[in-house]
Amino acid sequence: MKSTEIPNWLKQRAFLTPNRIAIKTEYEEISFITLHKNVVRKANQLTFAGIHKGDVVSVLMKNSVEMVEVIHALKYIGAVTVLLNSKLTSNELGFQLTDSGTKMMLTEDALIEKVNEIDIEKVLVKEMEQFPEKECHIQEYFSLDQADTIMYTSGTTGRPKGVIHTYGNHWWSAVGSSLNLGLHQDDCWLLAVPMFHISGLSILYRSVIYGIPAVIHEGFDPKKANAAIMNQGVTIMSIVSVMLSRMLAELGDEKYPDSFRCMLLGGGPAPKPLLEKCMAHNIPVFQTYGMTETASQVVTLAPEYSISKLGSAGKPLFPVQIKIEKEGKPAKPNEIGEIVVKGPSVTKGYLNRIDATKTSIVDGWLYTGDIGYLDDEGFLFVMDRRSDLIISGGENIYPAELEAVLLAHPKILEAGVTGIEDAKWGQVPAAFVRKEEGSHITEAEIIAFCYENLARFKVPKSIYFVDRLPRNASNKLLRRKLIELLKDENND
Repeated sequence: MKSTEIPNWLKQRAFLTPNRIAIKTEYEEISFITLHKNVVRKANQLTFAGIHKGDVVSVLMKNSVEMVEVIHALKYIGAVTVLLNSKLTSNELGFQLTDSGTKMMLTEDALIEKVNEIDIEKVLVKEMEQFPEKECHIQEYFSLDQADTIMYTSGTTGRPKGVIHTYGNHWWSAVGSSLNLGLHQDDCWLLAVPMFHISGLSILYRSVIYGIPAVIHEGFDPKKANAAIMNQGVTIMSIVSVMLSRMLAELGDEKYPDSFRCMLLGGGPAPKPLLEKCMAHNIPVFQTYGMTETASQVVTLAPEYSISKLGSAGKPLFPVQIKIEKEGKPAKPNEIGEIVVKGPSVTKGYLNRIDATKTSIVDGWLYTGDIGYLDDEGFLFVMDRRSDLIISGGENIYPAELEAVLLAHPKILEAGVTGIEDAKWGQVPAAFVRKEEGSHITEAEIIAFCYENLARFKVPKSIYFVDRLPRNASNKLLRRKLIELLKDENND
């Protein structure tokens, strides 16, 4: 083994602690050695199907034991895995499959309709069980610089970009998290966020690297999440505010066992009433900041600072450096500027996007586009997520992507999208449109058009017809001023 290599995670874990539990579901528990054997079989079946080392394979699945096995099986072969968001439309999926150069897509019955019209080889994972096995050459070691996964994140230009994650990115993310949160022998992580998101995938990887169980839920259900904490030994859970609020409402007057030690909260700062409610229930909340480009969290706030540093995402993880730049120069404490991050978990770049990579990553420093400041003690405060980013229930929504869809409608001349506050989701997208003169297009028609071209969570919740959109001297749309149009309307 070279100094730039690490052992195959699951294979090594199955050798070191074969009888430890790797996965828990509502119905079964699977040991690491059993998981390893199941993965070898799937790797052999995928080899029979024609997958080789270096091939790009897309996975369109919901959280399940089968999805876990498929992800590891592709590692055993040495293929590059594209994690597809199951909420996307056929058009959105088609772009990502083409852009990534996918050779084969693995999916399931519940999602096959989304990709029926796409001209690409598709394999249903259940049908794969009937395939013969062709022995694959198992990848014994992972090179830290080797591409492992690709996840698409929407950019400010409206076209999603494929973030390349190396094995080193994922490895150091797991190491940084353990140095921050600690690692207890009885730890158990609840995975109720999608594995096609970096938050979900990172939990899966940590469980194998640490040798702890992951409790897999297909989706988020507050009752089932609380039950897992109460009855299945869960000690850590990754979550966003809207999920946490629903769990607290479901919990009522009950309290979690003392063994539960960390609610890792991402997706933007938590409101003070929510944090106070958690304190009353003795729930330790660790607020955190990260993104797809950093392979999960890079800054985390310990619970003892949750009130005194209200609104802060915390301090950088051990292997991470962070700074604030303003007009190309280091900002002073409490001075607002762009958040810039460096560390071994930062992506090496975007797939097929040389210009975007050169713009975003300079000398290893990732220019996040997010705005914030560091206080006198080095705590990070995030002011704006990529300035115009809308965070709705933990999902990132980029206005430019929605605007591009709206402008594709023949009766819409101009479009602007911004986030408006929402009690349940934190924010929801609202669209401001200038329609063609004499057109009688309705809000319902526009929303129906959006549903055909956008994932449900991205569709604007309201459409406002306006005579003009706010723009600057160079005719650039000023999204931050869109909300003022609502105020003007209310004052009329």
